[in-house]
Amino acid sequence: MLVVGDVVTDVIARHRGPLAAATDTAAEIRTVPGGAGANAACWAAHSGCADVRMLGRVGSDAVGWHERVLRRAGVRPLLVPDTAAPTATVVSLVDTATAERTFLTDSGAVLRIAPADWNPAFLDGIGHLHLSGYLFFADVSRELAIAACRSARAAGVPVSLDPASAGFLAELGAEKFLAAAEGVDVLLPNADEARLLTGLPEPADAAVELSRRFPLVAVTLGAVGALVAADGDVVARVPAPPTASAVDSTGAGDAFTGGFLAARLAGAHPAEAAAAGCRAGAEAVTLVGGRPPVRD
Repeated sequence: MLVVGDVVTDVIARHRGPLAAATDTAAEIRTVPGGAGANAACWAAHSGCADVRMLGRVGSDAVGWHERVLRRAGVRPLLVPDTAAPTATVVSLVDTATAERTFLTDSGAVLRIAPADWNPAFLDGIGHLHLSGYLFFADVSRELAIAACRSARAAGVPVSLDPASAGFLAELGAEKFLAAAEGVDVLLPNADEARLLTGLPEPADAAVELSRRFPLVAVTLGAVGALVAADGDVVARVPAPPTASAVDSTGAGDAFTGGFLAARLAGAHPAEAAAAGCRAGAEAVTLVGGRPPVRD
């Protein structure tokens, strides 16, 4: 599997209760590797996909570190160094009482990835292409995503897409996003993103509507689980497994994506793949940061 998307340095600040304006709030702060695309790639490898590759653009300041941590996670890095922009950085504010998080995002080099960084040869030996939706939120990176999708379609390689950010999606507009996503085989939104893309308040209705445009749609529902739609019908509802102690929801959706795609590549039915994704998501919320534990 080849993932094209964002490689990010995450600064995670875990605090309890509301932030105290104009003064100090005690927090536990860690710097860890992240990015929706890179997280999904690592979770796919963690979930059993034997060959996962990651194409992204990072600042030359941190390319070595990101390559090392991706390799340790079982992912082959194809990182493009950028000497003019720093590596993308996200500050994740996590309320430990609820495990919910709020992001402050500096996209840095991520959105500077360009069609010139793409080579159809990246698809050699690849059975699936996954695109991070963050690429769709700037003109140049969106052109790269469209070029990669077209190459995959020409090569007969199926393509999946995670819309990635309800906030950025609202700024871009649903119609522009959907037009750029033409040709995608599998759409993996969360409930908020599905609502934004369709204007429908109920996730099941939104999934059904999206499945008329994309062959397969899996909508994540947080602690409730996920649902799968195809050909204008909901074909599966999958509950989330019980989680003993959620500490950080950062990357839970990315974990679902990685688990879902790894299962599909192994031949799983969509409902089975959604269950695998939910198991990965349930594991993710017990960890600080968006990546799975590294296996020696």
